[in-house]
Amino acid sequence: MRWNLRLQAAERGIWKSTEMRRLLADAGLEISAGKMSALWTGQPTTIRLDDLDVLCAVLGCDPAALLVPEPEKVEARRPRREGAVNGDDPPPPPVRPRFGRPKSEPPL
Repeated sequence: MRWNLRLQAAERGIWKSTEMRRLLADAGLEISAGKMSALWTGQPTTIRLDDLDVLCAVLGCDPAALLVPEPEKVEARRPRREGAVNGDDPPPPPVRPRFGRPKSEPPL
């Protein structure tokens, strides 16, 4: 995922993290200067869903505008299986049901 806060803020005329921090405080989200700096300049490793909700409300966007998927990075992390031909992975083995007595019973 790519964090897209600064671009979304710039599209709404918000150019400084202090201005964004003030708008968030007006919406009920008090963020420390350090946390705001990390959100503004970097890519957060975690973000609370409540905080994301307030960010989206202040910016007038949805989470998809702030969190941009990068499928090529996911593909690059995938381990390659041995025996792959031309870079293609062999198909995974089929899923087979286990027969016999189930380990647990459904609730009555």
